[in-house]
Amino acid sequence: MTTTRNLAARPALTLLYPRTAIAARVAALAGEIDRDYAGRDLLLVGILKGSLVFIADLARAIGTPAEIDFVRIASYGSETRSSGLVEIRTDLETPIRGRHVLVVEDIVDSGYTLEALCNLLLLREPASLRVCALVDKKSQRATDVPVDYVGFSLEKGFIVGYGLDYDEQFRGLPDIYTIQNDA
Repeated sequence: MTTTRNLAARPALTLLYPRTAIAARVAALAGEIDRDYAGRDLLLVGILKGSLVFIADLARAIGTPAEIDFVRIASYGSETRSSGLVEIRTDLETPIRGRHVLVVEDIVDSGYTLEALCNLLLLREPASLRVCALVDKKSQRATDVPVDYVGFSLEKGFIVGYGLDYDEQFRGLPDIYTIQNDA
């Protein structure tokens, strides 16, 4: 049975970061990553599903030789905040011991989920572990998880597009929008 979402009930979108600004930030991040990882093998670890578009563009923009792997995680807690307890739904296929690992995330809010993931990855003894986030909502941070590379900083708001979703919608938009939902 096919279901159709009520398109009339879709929330309003306001352009926040156009694709040209996103492309410029991805290129700048790639330059920083190339500088920091010159002469090293790099493993990019994308957090599914949100980082898919970002990691694809980032991987094409960096010149440093890099492998890509993915992890899919679920965090438990209320709908609006993570408890920090993380279940790995899909684990890495690539061993990371002794590797330089860069976790690629779409957005960091409270930081609980990212911190828990990084702690799990550190137990696997990588040579180094850093984080690259497309969007950092540092004002929402409830933990001191470090984000080493930041595309954009955002004070508040719910955003969609370029991999970011609302109820599994809007991931494919090439720009990033703020979303207004009266629900």
